Amino acid sequence: MGGSPGDEALLALPGMPVPAPPAVGKTEKAAKPPKHNERLPAESNSVASVAVDVPLPHLDRPFDYRVPVQLDGTAVVGARVRVRFAGRVVDGYVLDRSDTTEHDGRLQWLEKVVSPEPVLAPELAALCRTVADRYAGTLADVLRLALPPRHARVEKEDPDTAPVPGPPPGPDDDGGWAVYPRGAAFLEALAAHRPAHAVWQALPGEDWPRRLAEAARAALAADRSAVVVVPDRRDLDRLHAACVEVVGEEHVAALAADLGPAERYRRWLAVSRGRKRLAIGTRAAAFAPVRDPGLLVVWDDGDDSHTEPRAPYPHTRDVLIARAHGSGAALLVAGTTRTAEAEVLVRSGWAHPIVAERTRVREHAPRVTAIGEDERQLLRDPTARAARIPSVAFEAARGALAAGRPVLVQVPRRGYLPAIACAQCREPARCRHCHGPLGIPAGTEDVPAPPTCRWCGRPATNYRCPACASPRLRATVVGAGRTAEELGRAFPQTVVRSSGGGTAILGTVDAAPAIVVATPGAEPPADGGYGAALLLDGAALLARPELRAAEDTVRRWFAAADLVRPGPEGGRVVVVAESNLPAVQALVRWDPAGHAGAELDARTELGLPPAVRMAALDGEPAALRDLVDTARLPDTADVLGPVELPPGTRLPGAEERTERAERTLVRVPRPAGRDLAKALQEAQAVRGARREREPVRIVLDPHDPL
Repeated sequence: MGGSPGDEALLALPGMPVPAPPAVGKTEKAAKPPKHNERLPAESNSVASVAVDVPLPHLDRPFDYRVPVQLDGTAVVGARVRVRFAGRVVDGYVLDRSDTTEHDGRLQWLEKVVSPEPVLAPELAALCRTVADRYAGTLADVLRLALPPRHARVEKEDPDTAPVPGPPPGPDDDGGWAVYPRGAAFLEALAAHRPAHAVWQALPGEDWPRRLAEAARAALAADRSAVVVVPDRRDLDRLHAACVEVVGEEHVAALAADLGPAERYRRWLAVSRGRKRLAIGTRAAAFAPVRDPGLLVVWDDGDDSHTEPRAPYPHTRDVLIARAHGSGAALLVAGTTRTAEAEVLVRSGWAHPIVAERTRVREHAPRVTAIGEDERQLLRDPTARAARIPSVAFEAARGALAAGRPVLVQVPRRGYLPAIACAQCREPARCRHCHGPLGIPAGTEDVPAPPTCRWCGRPATNYRCPACASPRLRATVVGAGRTAEELGRAFPQTVVRSSGGGTAILGTVDAAPAIVVATPGAEPPADGGYGAALLLDGAALLARPELRAAEDTVRRWFAAADLVRPGPEGGRVVVVAESNLPAVQALVRWDPAGHAGAELDARTELGLPPAVRMAALDGEPAALRDLVDTARLPDTADVLGPVELPPGTRLPGAEERTERAERTLVRVPRPAGRDLAKALQEAQAVRGARREREPVRIVLDPHDPL
């Protein structure tokens, strides 16, 4: 490599004067000073292991580079660098520094240190590598999700203008956690640095942001850090207000995508530098670079927002589980309901449930009424099963309005008349020519017009139900807009407001008579709670051809019912669905844990996630067959399909939409899940080395494989 230790000691940075060499005797040959910009290796740890930003699967490994002495002080572990790779200069991150390399040839030099800021700490790098391996992805793709773009001006801001705040004082008592039999024990484990794992089911009407803030305070009081991840900005605002009140603003960093590049990077750096010990935020906050994490929390893990829409499509819950394994931090999977994945954690013994006693649940839960729960209800209203808003729902709404309380009406869809069904037996109405779903043509909601097929466009004239021969049709899902108009006519003296479904989402609702029509996820909280909630179109929600239709419906119902006053205070919930359905029974009993257990049992019997590990492979037919043939799948793998995807499906990496794409499902028992991910990773690497141009998308544990 050239240059002796004496030569290296004389080397200075470009533009700096080079001291003259010491005087030598006549018989000694004078040492030549280094040439201008001559690159000599660093005196120690002259080899840098770099993760290059190249998403090709067959190049998903670190590469060694020689560190010149000019960059020795700035090329720290975690720094952003520029290196020459395959004839061009690309970005990368320093993973490690050492004196040796396994490369036999000559090493390339580090070209440039973009920033000496150590943004990729070893713990974060290990987490990204684990997530990439679990989801059959590449490290470069995960790093793009974990690290925000650099903002140079923010990095140059003086980080030492204020003292680092010390840990907040510990709680004097267990706060609201005392009502849960295992709540106090969980806080004690946080204080004692024990890696406790728990699944928390919040009480009806629980102030969950404050409970999470209290748990974070226990971790911070033990001189450790905490990360709390929520689905959306509305939840983040509530959580931030609670954390500021309980922990103190000097400890909290709220990370969200809508902050803007400068402010987002400023807060992220405050966490990375240890100035903020509590990181809260949405999906990407699961990778928040807190130091010495003691508590990791995910709220409402069944929300779709926790699933990353970019490769390799990780889920927040799984990222935090992997992080808890690697760092020894405590983990809390929290929510009003429980998912089947959380039930797996409880049944395996890896996590313990934190659930209130049934007497407490009955005290806080509203009274829930379903359709057909007793004969007297049907005798009073024989059309209750066919009516979209039966008389029992109108009765609950009138009672709440008379008591001076608002009424919440949850509608699963926005707009007008998305679907049509038989008015007598509720059989979905389908086209006689192509069996596509029937609907009302756009723009004809107020003008009589025959239903039209949504697939072939033919009008359904002289329609008769194939199940009961009835000629009458009805809307099975009337959107939020039409529902608000109908309720406005039914309650002419009452204010009707809309939230979501194409309109602005309301922040809060005053404790005054009003009707609030909201789509799922857009229900605003009311001061003092709603007097009643009407959950419409339950049959349409449960009839969706999706794996998680029942689980998602239960989550939506509980989220709305959670905003209603307790039953002893007059709070009522009317769910317009048959009372004998398991999802309805779970709401009536307020038993989401029981529903999660039944859901997991059913999926175990059918061989569906999370009872098994499943991969969805999407691509053109030839590319899909090539990947399946190349992959060394486990012996227990069951290959299902392929089935054709909708025309025009856009695959990642494809230059244009694919006219014909297929999906193949591969499922294995849970113990073989790691082998499945590894086999798919290797198969993608082989295809990449062969420079196959047709991409194949791999999604491990897809949200809806069907």
